[in-house]
Order: sequence, then C-alpha cells, then structure tokens
Amino acid sequence: MIADPISDMLTRIRNANALRRDTVSLPSGKTLLAIARIMKREGYLLDCHEERDGAKKTLTLVLKYGKNGEKVITNLRRISKPGLRVTMGVDELPRVPGYGIAIVSTSKGILTDAECRKAGVGGEVLCYVY
Repeated sequence: MIADPISDMLTRIRNANALRRDTVSLPSGKTLLAIARIMKREGYLLDCHEERDGAKKTLTLVLKYGKNGEKVITNLRRISKPGLRVTMGVDELPRVPGYGIAIVSTSKGILTDAECRKAGVGGEVLCYVY
C-alpha cells in the first residue's frame, strides 16, 4: 500500500515526462482518476483511462508533448501532504504562475482553482500543475 498515492502519481508523471515516455501506469483510485481527468480537460494529458483486471484497477495516462517534442508539463508540485494539510478559503486560493492550475479538493468534488472561484468554494489544495 502506498502512503501518499497523489505524491506517487505526480512522481511517476514527472519521471516519465523526464524520460519522454508516452504512457504511465499506476494503481487507480477515485481521487487519482479525478485528478487525471482534470489534467486531461485542462490540456496536460492526451488521455486517461482506467483498466480493471479482476479486483485490481490500473490507471493509464497518455502524456502530451508539443510539436517539437517539448514538455507540456514543466512542473508538478504537491502542496497538501498527509503530514501537513493545506486548506484555503475561496479568497485565499493561489494563482499558479504562467498558465498553470491548482487542483483543489472541495465539498463539491475535485476542482481547479478557477472552478473554485466560480463556484465560491475553498478546500484542500492538492497540487500545482504548470
């Protein structure tokens, strides 16, 4: 069992991106699937899908690169950790540098920082993607 599955996911994406891999596979979970769907919707991943092999579920992410092979994901940063939870109100939510996003766990589900501002909810800031 992995102590912090979100950190594990971000590390696997970071490592695969550094090696220019096309896909990343990792153990699946509801939170990880929601984060992957946000990253796909925001244009950081080409695709994400969950595969089931009996009781075991695997999440496969297809990484995205630019026309000349440049990385679309330049940085992934875990903010709230199991040892130190970081929660913020809607007016305190950070604006990620450049064209990045903050992924936030709220009472309305897992949302981006822009969606949180629009919905008027705060929550636990999981990570930054840029």
